[in-house]
Amino acid sequence: MTDTVSRRSALRLLGGAIAVATAATTGIAAPSHAYAQARPEAGAGPRVEGLLNKLTLDEKISLLHGATDPDSLGQAGYIPGVPRLKIPPLRLTDGPAGVRVTAHATALPAPVLLASAFDPELARRYGRVVGREGRALGQDVLLSPMVNLIRTPYAGRNFETLSEDPLLAGDLVAAEIEGIQGEGLIATVKHFAMNNQEKDRDSIDVRVDEQTMHEIELRGFEAAIDAGAGAVMGAYNKVNGTFACENKTLLTDILRGQWGFEGWVMTDWFAAHSTVTAITAGLDMEMPDGTYFGTPLKTAVQNGSVPERYVDRAVRRILGVMDRFGLLDGSAPPRPARDAKAGAAVALEVAKAGATLLRNEHRTLPLTGGSVAVIGPTGTLPFVSGGGSAHVVPDHADSPLDAIRARAGSGAHVTYSLGEDLFGKAIPASALTPAFDSEGQRVEAGKTWEYDGSLAVAETDEWTFVLHFDSAATARPTVLLDGTELFPLAAGYGEYFSGGLVSVDPDGLSVRRKTLTLTKGAHTLKISAAGGDAGLLFRLRRITGATRAQDVADAVTAARAARSVVLFAYEDATEGLDRTTLGLPGNQAELIESVTAANPRTTVVLNTSSSTAMPWLARSGAVLQMYYPGQEGAAATAAVLFGDCDPGGRLTQSFPVDDDHHPVAGDPLRYPGVNGTEEYSEGIHVGYRWYDAEGVRPLHPFGHGLSYTSFSYEDASARWNGHGLDVTFTVRNTGRREGVAVPQVYVGRSPDLQLDQAVRVLGGYRRLVLRAGERRRVTVRVAARTLSSWDVRRHAWVLGTGRRSVWVGASSGDLRLRTTADVKR
Repeated sequence: MTDTVSRRSALRLLGGAIAVATAATTGIAAPSHAYAQARPEAGAGPRVEGLLNKLTLDEKISLLHGATDPDSLGQAGYIPGVPRLKIPPLRLTDGPAGVRVTAHATALPAPVLLASAFDPELARRYGRVVGREGRALGQDVLLSPMVNLIRTPYAGRNFETLSEDPLLAGDLVAAEIEGIQGEGLIATVKHFAMNNQEKDRDSIDVRVDEQTMHEIELRGFEAAIDAGAGAVMGAYNKVNGTFACENKTLLTDILRGQWGFEGWVMTDWFAAHSTVTAITAGLDMEMPDGTYFGTPLKTAVQNGSVPERYVDRAVRRILGVMDRFGLLDGSAPPRPARDAKAGAAVALEVAKAGATLLRNEHRTLPLTGGSVAVIGPTGTLPFVSGGGSAHVVPDHADSPLDAIRARAGSGAHVTYSLGEDLFGKAIPASALTPAFDSEGQRVEAGKTWEYDGSLAVAETDEWTFVLHFDSAATARPTVLLDGTELFPLAAGYGEYFSGGLVSVDPDGLSVRRKTLTLTKGAHTLKISAAGGDAGLLFRLRRITGATRAQDVADAVTAARAARSVVLFAYEDATEGLDRTTLGLPGNQAELIESVTAANPRTTVVLNTSSSTAMPWLARSGAVLQMYYPGQEGAAATAAVLFGDCDPGGRLTQSFPVDDDHHPVAGDPLRYPGVNGTEEYSEGIHVGYRWYDAEGVRPLHPFGHGLSYTSFSYEDASARWNGHGLDVTFTVRNTGRREGVAVPQVYVGRSPDLQLDQAVRVLGGYRRLVLRAGERRRVTVRVAARTLSSWDVRRHAWVLGTGRRSVWVGASSGDLRLRTTADVKR
């Protein structure tokens, strides 16, 4: 045990004793760990203090900002270290769903799919895979996990995080961090805080009250700190008027004063905005460069605007974590080899465990034989991950169609139909004057190819032009239609956030799209393409109303000819962009309507990032939510479809009926913000809490998920044990096969608190695997923290005493049992 850990343990024991004594006399619930509110900055042990005394100012500052890695593996960041003092460099990699470098790594299912298993132990093993592979691939710091709550269904990174519920998010992030750091990789919880959307993320000012902040968003971060997270990443946005990366309330008062965090805080990439304000507020590291914490910081120290003790404080925090992980004295274990087989096994297990069956009528699933028609582009294209920081280079990724054919066996008849075109069809040569090979135009290195002609359109129609091009090219082709550039470079970092599936074609070429209505007649078309140093290959294709109609007609024909249909639908989310609608993109809703009309035994498999509107739901046979299932997604999907395993997932977010009925609908100040400001005016009523408070029925409630068997819930009781509630009940498998049950406990309001409270909150849960006919008596413990509310007058948690209602059920909308318990001080 290092000096740092010993000191932390001692302070937690002391702080916890003080907090428990306070709670006994005031009714304020003790936090999960309590430190003195304003204790001085502690030392970091003799090794760190010795190094700090030997470092020059330049060397200290070099540890506080990113630099260029001379031996990069494509990771996100690099800190050079100080060779003369044997302080090693730090390599920092993205990794919400696997290690994001240019080398192969296990592409795990998206975190939201992991969370759907309601299984902290599985989250711990997920973390261990990432932790081992991160170290094996030469990395030291993982820029993950993300624990921002799912507040709006439009947020582009909902797939990268865990839940709309703070208890579930906190349980899972803590377990994952324990797994990551148990392998010797430093975990970074992100994005601190209130980073609940991508739209205007680098400028939006989130206005949020103290109770909402502590009860909703901050609980997951506190759980991460309690689990020992080595680093915290500050968010892009402002919180109550101040950028998160220079927000003293967040970085010092809460993170260190209330929670006792002793690790370091880094910016999100390019999220720094100042030198003096940021470092004095509690920021320790600027990434990925030294715009503010490089030369400007040195100048600020030299002219006295930043006392050097602030630099020392930041360095001490970084070196303290490095010492804790054995990076300063060589005690860190040797880097392991990758275990790709073990990683794949966990990826498969997570994808099966999180698979969430939302609907299953007329025994549509499991598939039981006969012919199967597979429809949809993601039926043949493995949808591994979302775009942005979550992208991983997988060891392999099989086609769902191939997996279904293999599982169905040689005697089965499995057909395929595209249904929805992602990458376009060739432009007929007869439509181009003069004609050219739009399907594969190659430009030699050092050459420029140009086209000046016309495109003939037979009927007024909506066209989507699809450009495929070498991503390694110096510049992509310029395409002008009637004098307007179809594919201009996106502003800012938009070019880098273009999706995880639709931005690359099956051949590996980058893809861009432009949709517009073309009138009947001739249109001028000019193209210029430079071969650059390595040459260039590009294609120009189109999707039109006519081609869409033919694709749907072909899918309907296939559906009618088959006993069962498996229709894969997609929504491609990415960091940097929010969705604009809950509906499926493109022509998919019309495709599903047509196919389900032709064959009601249609299962819709959703490879989507978050909640989805389903106007076609009542006509479908089954709906299976698979999110982004990682490299083993095809095998997992086939296993669930054929009933080789029970669909074990439950929704960690409420699914709204449509764009007009959810917590941020109809109020632009609530989302996406007005004039740069956003108000969390829903307060503590996030997710299912809002649906309960407003009496609105969601399409699918939080916690919902079906099994291939059935369960009954019986004989509930609840009692106060002095530290929380023990809720006991019986679960029985009433079906004919083994299955997964996820009973959930919800707790109602306290009659003694004059504070805003939710109608009910998740108090606990249990994941159970029960054999046919098996009965199990279960006790779920509801912690005092969950029974408490944040009192803004006391700036502390207050226990909600009195008679509390307790429910047990299969989801927030399927509450089977009710009892009560007296909560006492």
